Amino acid sequence: MFSWRPVPDISAPIRIIHLDVNELGAERREDLVAPYFLILWRDGRPIASFRAFSSSEPPLHWRMVERACETSIAEPNPETSRSNISLVICTRDRPEDLDRCLASLPYQHRQPDQVVVVDNASRTNETRQVTERHGVIYVREDRPGLDIARNRGAAVSRGDIVAYTDDDTVLHPSWLHRIEEAFDAKEIWAVTGLAFPAELETEAQCLFEKVWSFGRGFQRRDFGPLFYSDTRKRASPAWEIGAGANMAFRREVFDKIGGFDERLDVGAAGCSGDSEFWNRILHAGGVCRYEPGAVIYHFHCRTLEGLRAQIRAYMRGHVAALLVQHERTGERGNLRRIYRSLPGWYLRQGIRRLTGRRTASTCLWLDEVRGCLEGFSYYWAAPRTSTSSG
Repeated sequence: MFSWRPVPDISAPIRIIHLDVNELGAERREDLVAPYFLILWRDGRPIASFRAFSSSEPPLHWRMVERACETSIAEPNPETSRSNISLVICTRDRPEDLDRCLASLPYQHRQPDQVVVVDNASRTNETRQVTERHGVIYVREDRPGLDIARNRGAAVSRGDIVAYTDDDTVLHPSWLHRIEEAFDAKEIWAVTGLAFPAELETEAQCLFEKVWSFGRGFQRRDFGPLFYSDTRKRASPAWEIGAGANMAFRREVFDKIGGFDERLDVGAAGCSGDSEFWNRILHAGGVCRYEPGAVIYHFHCRTLEGLRAQIRAYMRGHVAALLVQHERTGERGNLRRIYRSLPGWYLRQGIRRLTGRRTASTCLWLDEVRGCLEGFSYYWAAPRTSTSSG
């Protein structure tokens, strides 16, 4: 009844096509036949995307691409002063992924001033070997947990800005330059960027990108006091700000609000250590900026079994994070989302499943619900002493 097996609106693999609009000619072009994921670029910045994940979807008419090419993208403030930037990459038992990520660093237009790899309790010595081969700083953290590793990385870093990415990413050459540009005002405490899929070769990868994409659009957006006041009664959706695989913070933020909550994210609740931290920034009066020009490429989970576990962990971490946010801020909107919004949403999704409307957005319904329920038990079992470390 609640099978997560292949759904009818996804055709894998999906072609990912990058197109520079500055190189387009005036000649007539063929319409693009599905499935595809088309990304348009101009002057080194992404400006639009089109996607069709099923071969049954209609072709993309070239005129729609031409209209998107006319999109105006606001340029950043060119007067941004240069900062000292530390890059932190947390990893565990994925030396091949780490090697691929580190290999993209020499192509950065703006090189980091310090690169710290935090080995989060890997079982072999391969992570150290990869790190030393690339000539960057190796730090061993024996306590498993992504937020524990993130806090260790922040403690070791010496930069004015601390940037984070994951080991399963490849960095666009202008990524760190765009991150630095985005910190153009003192009220900007955090910056996130756009994450494109690096590949869409399996059904699991396509399903993740279709339903749980890290993309947040192509317009810069600031999330600050107004956003927080307008949304706090329904649990301010800090998860809209970006992705933890592509984020950076001013160093003083850790002094002001502490570090990542070590009860959350991979190795603990499963997820949402990043969004809880962004929520804390908003509650403290800071601004989080989404800068789509700061691009990374993320390698999504390749197997359906792995995706099931990932989405279950996502929802477990989400519910745990809402409880942590209520604990820290007293904002009742977090409880309203847990006890009203989420049950209503999953009830409607369950009805769709029962009535035979089997789509990508409902195929992991049961795993999501189980994850939500586990979030309660995890939060109440987790020791309160394992909050954030400064």
